[in-house]
Amino acid sequence: MKIVLQMFSFCRKNVAYMADKVHKNADIVAVANAARVSISTVSRSFNHPELVKPATRKKIDRAVRKLGYIRNRAAQTMHGIRSGTIGLVVPTIDNAIFAEVIQTFSDTVGAQGFTILVASHGYDLEREYAVLRKFLEHRVDGVALIGLDHSEETYGLLQSQNIPAITIWNYDADSRLSCVGADNRRAGRMAARHLLELGHREIAVVFPPVDGNDRARARRSGALAELARACPALPEAWTTEARYSVADGKEAVIDLLNADRRPTALLCGNDVLAVGAIHAARRLGIAVPDALSIIGIGDFKGSKEMEPALTTIRLPARAIGQIAGDRLARSIIADDRSLHRTSCEIMLAARDTCRRHDAS
Repeated sequence: MKIVLQMFSFCRKNVAYMADKVHKNADIVAVANAARVSISTVSRSFNHPELVKPATRKKIDRAVRKLGYIRNRAAQTMHGIRSGTIGLVVPTIDNAIFAEVIQTFSDTVGAQGFTILVASHGYDLEREYAVLRKFLEHRVDGVALIGLDHSEETYGLLQSQNIPAITIWNYDADSRLSCVGADNRRAGRMAARHLLELGHREIAVVFPPVDGNDRARARRSGALAELARACPALPEAWTTEARYSVADGKEAVIDLLNADRRPTALLCGNDVLAVGAIHAARRLGIAVPDALSIIGIGDFKGSKEMEPALTTIRLPARAIGQIAGDRLARSIIADDRSLHRTSCEIMLAARDTCRRHDAS
């Protein structure tokens, strides 16, 4: 009896071990059997999900979850099958500037079966090139970059690898890569024009450093061109720079407002700097908008909910992310390298930080 019990115990352990081993080593055949579909359908669901019915994809997903199946991406890449990843290189993930466009881009490519790998380069184009090389070493299927300022090495690398690529956030009719974005020069002009239409002629501008940042450069160029026509004698010190942070924006504006001659309005190159400007005005006891009007560019999350609500130029981050994600995913799936350039509409969001100025 003792021998029988020992044998029974051994068999139970052995069956459990074998079941656990099968579970851990589940392959695509096991997934197909569990989902009651063909192996080719499982493969198609992974590599071209848009070609598989949603109900079938759900059955396959349930089987994958039940079996704990993990695809061997390395082996697939060796055989020329897509890795299912897209590399997204952004200047920074340290604030809200790119948060909305990244989220929408990720959601859009995710619906097409792709996962994004995100890295930042800190506004250093040499570092951007190094990050791009890493992504390509990991055999990403496509690449998305922010803006149009990139090193020649980056452009050359993308061309030599012949990989689908797109730039996000800035539009240029002559861009070297497909682009989806806003006309940032026009955004700068619109911000300046709004202040001028409110009667302001004493206007200072605060922008981030423009080296390697085509978005900031275009906005500043547009704003200064518009201001030059209406108020050409503005003090040189009223055109200042601050890095992308509320703290740096606040410090720069405090210095500006402590001068003997004080502007009646402040044009900021993005909402982050505009928030810093509002904090600076509060620190100095300057009422916004009664004594100082402030306008930003971007309309990031939270700008509308501020007190006072920030007047800004709305850049359609969600539309940009969605169009760019859809276009890049389709380019990868269809193996299409054709050039596309899309400009997304911008608009003034007139709120509570600007008011009409009476020159008298």
